[in-house]
Amino acid sequence: MRSKTSTQLFQYWNLIRGDRERPRRDEIEPSAIRTLLPDLFILERDRFGGMKFRLAGTHVCALFGHELRAQQFGTLWFGSQAGRTLQVSRQVMARHVPVMLSATARTEDRRELATEALLLPLASNDGHSDRILGSLSPLSRPYWLHATPVNGLDVTGLRVLDPDRTAALLNGPAQDETFSPGIRRVQHLRVFEGGRDA
Repeated sequence: MRSKTSTQLFQYWNLIRGDRERPRRDEIEPSAIRTLLPDLFILERDRFGGMKFRLAGTHVCALFGHELRAQQFGTLWFGSQAGRTLQVSRQVMARHVPVMLSATARTEDRRELATEALLLPLASNDGHSDRILGSLSPLSRPYWLHATPVNGLDVTGLRVLDPDRTAALLNGPAQDETFSPGIRRVQHLRVFEGGRDA
């Protein structure tokens, strides 16, 4: 992780989950992470199987130049990556595993900005996985940030933040392959097939 926001949110999530796979959503105390709130979001599964924003911080919305509440998570990503990132977010929820997506944000006039998107599973009070706590963090602060909106994100990498489960998730049996559409192994690396679709 290169972002301070990602690092601090991941540490907080680990602290409140203890030895469990994920914390309950009612255990999240906004006051404990108040300095991170502008860069945070919460995703929830909708009745059609999509993943939409329940909440999005002011910096996340400002990056795209509009309110993201109720918008589909996939619409932030270019081309076929919309479907791929939807599948990744579903597996974060289903398998209770944290994931980091590296991405390049692009504006209409071809400016670029490196970002990180952290996806952390949350449980409901009855133990079901139904939300994702996330952050979207720019890795630099160019002068045009929050003045010129980005059009979308290009995935440049994917990292499962649970070393003991990475191999099972990416190399498991056929029914598990939905986690890794467009991901291939090259020696010790995992490559997320991306690139902006025209």
